[in-house]
Amino acid sequence: MNSRNRLSGPSVATHSVTWALALPTLFLAVGAAPAAGQILNEPPKSLTAADTPTPATDEEIAFSADKLEYDSDADIVTASGNVQMVRQGNRLRADGVTWERKSGKVVANGNVSITDPEGNIAYGDKVDVTDTLKDGLVENMLLVLDSGGRLAAAKASRVNGVYTLNRAAYTGCSVEDSAGCPKEPTWQIKAVKVVYDPVRQRVSYTNAKIELFGLPLIPLPGLSHPVGEGGGNGLLVPDLRYDRVNGLEAAIPYYIRIAPNRDLTITPRVFSEALPMVAANYRALLDNGAYQITGYATYGSRLPASNTDPTVNSQKGFRGYLDASGRLQLDPEWSVSGSIRTATDRTFLRRYDISRDDRLRSTLQAERIDANSYFSLSGWATQTLRANDDQGQVPVALPIVDYRLRLTDPVLGGRIQLQANSLAITRTEGQDTQRAFVGAEWSLRKLSGLGQEVTFTGYLRGDVYHSDQNNLTETVSYRGNSGWETRGIAAAAVDIRWPFIGAAFGGTQRITPRVQIVAAPRLANLSVPNEDARAVDLEDSNLFSLNRFPGYDRFEDSTRITYGFEYQLDRKNLSISTVIGQSYRLDRRPNLFPDGTGLSERVSDVVGRTTVKFTDFVRFVHRYRLDKDSLGIRRNELDATVGTDKTYATVGYLRLNRNASAALEDLQDREEVRLGGRVQVTRFWSLFGSTVIDLTDAREDPISISDGYQPLRHRVGVSYADDCLEFGLTWRRDYRTTGDAKQGNTFLLRLAFRNLGI
Repeated sequence: MNSRNRLSGPSVATHSVTWALALPTLFLAVGAAPAAGQILNEPPKSLTAADTPTPATDEEIAFSADKLEYDSDADIVTASGNVQMVRQGNRLRADGVTWERKSGKVVANGNVSITDPEGNIAYGDKVDVTDTLKDGLVENMLLVLDSGGRLAAAKASRVNGVYTLNRAAYTGCSVEDSAGCPKEPTWQIKAVKVVYDPVRQRVSYTNAKIELFGLPLIPLPGLSHPVGEGGGNGLLVPDLRYDRVNGLEAAIPYYIRIAPNRDLTITPRVFSEALPMVAANYRALLDNGAYQITGYATYGSRLPASNTDPTVNSQKGFRGYLDASGRLQLDPEWSVSGSIRTATDRTFLRRYDISRDDRLRSTLQAERIDANSYFSLSGWATQTLRANDDQGQVPVALPIVDYRLRLTDPVLGGRIQLQANSLAITRTEGQDTQRAFVGAEWSLRKLSGLGQEVTFTGYLRGDVYHSDQNNLTETVSYRGNSGWETRGIAAAAVDIRWPFIGAAFGGTQRITPRVQIVAAPRLANLSVPNEDARAVDLEDSNLFSLNRFPGYDRFEDSTRITYGFEYQLDRKNLSISTVIGQSYRLDRRPNLFPDGTGLSERVSDVVGRTTVKFTDFVRFVHRYRLDKDSLGIRRNELDATVGTDKTYATVGYLRLNRNASAALEDLQDREEVRLGGRVQVTRFWSLFGSTVIDLTDAREDPISISDGYQPLRHRVGVSYADDCLEFGLTWRRDYRTTGDAKQGNTFLLRLAFRNLGI
């Protein structure tokens, strides 16, 4: 007999909890539970697709089976063969089911599974439940969570909405290998008893312990953790570290879920050789944005960053760091963002290995962006962490106003961009500068009948400057004149590119000669201060720029021709591109560019860039500048990566040999090499390392104290990573001492159970 009936049952009081346990992904196993490779795997028998009709109301039970028997005297329904029962979104499947309609008791046997409305599936050998399909007892239960974790128990029960599981095991790891065979999970939590309270959204353990790679690792008395998507309060996995300055460090984060959109993590840090420190991170997600606030605080000793005398006594006091940032999208066009970064002293971040930045910038900005215009009102302040920098010479920029408007097809079918900009810079012990300008740039792009791409550009700008205390700026060429100054700028350019494209070397190649002519009258550049255009250097990125100074305070006033060519070869797995060029100044008037920039003479140095990419295995980028007379290398920059995302080597090399004046601090020469790599030893284990070495000597920088080979930092480590566990041990050595941030060794142990909050 094949039956497809909808049977009405008695009204039964139900509870709000289902068979779902929305636990986080973990790596654990339980007390005297059976082997995880057995109980944590789904039954081998596949279940047929659901074909039982959906009940019309919550009081109805949809029922289907291959064979159905009904004892009218006892009011008992016995079903066998692909039995399915559906009620209130819960679905039960089994080989056989006995349903006592008077008592509402349902007993299922053989390949039993219960699926809740959230998609979690509970398997068992025998299930004894009420006809709501929610409450009851399960023997040898396996609960497969929709989130990917699984929980197994010898016996499980539910009373008043609270689950109690005996001899239980939980893991978020895979329990099958790549061939689909059962395997021991990387980690699991085992406990004599597990209690899950869905109202509190928390799981508690009795006599729990963590097993790692099948070995008992850490007993966890009183273990409990949050469940569900929102998480909950509790300890997170600690970090362990050792270094020469602070000794052994233990950081134990505690997570507090304030609301679904707000949380707080407090992290006490305890050191064997220093006083404790506390860190806190507050995060909030709003309807129109987000922000976070991070702070560190301690009481300890410190030395000035410039101190090199070991006999100097340290000073004690409060030390700390604040890092806050956020952004609000007020409407589709307007947004407000900001950040605050400040430390009590220059060595705090390095001393406690929080950051290696040499400056901290705080910003505030309001922006409006639409299809054709941009407006920004902003400001920033910088705290220097460099040992010998004078904080009083570091500028504060407030306000910075920038507005741009793009007009299409206003003149001869071209495009005009209008710009208005103002800037106010103040220093506590240095030069103050205010600047404002308005400008317009017109451009028109045309294609000739021979395929030449011709771009015409016209530029006009008017500047107003005011400055005082100019004599406090050490570099004379940066000062400008005190008081009010004005400047007018005009420039015109024609840029011609002529691409030739054809088949070659089994692919497609493109050869593009390029010529640009720029004309600009002589400008009163030195009469105004230079705040934002100091670090000038000829390179491939600015070779064909209208102005090769990086900012607004200096504009290249010359008539010049720039020439070069671009090459591109594209094959199926290979891409090669290169660009090379040089410029020649047609007029003989003095120029602003200092020696060493590659632009100080009428004929510039030669600059270029070559990029080679072979599939995703090789990426090579080489940037260079060659002396126009000797072809000596003035800039040599190399970045190369070879390998896959698991096994790779990376090399970075930079040498600046510009022969610039030592008086220009923005053009100091340097030589440095950076090496790094990772080797995937097995599927989950890998080795990694990196180093940074300063190769600068007196030839590159006369004031350098390096001997030509000065290691800055080494790092070597081993790591393990699978679907549910990350483990790493790293050794790092720093070779520079800055105040109380001393050189020495650091050891870091990292152990992360993914998605596990304790």
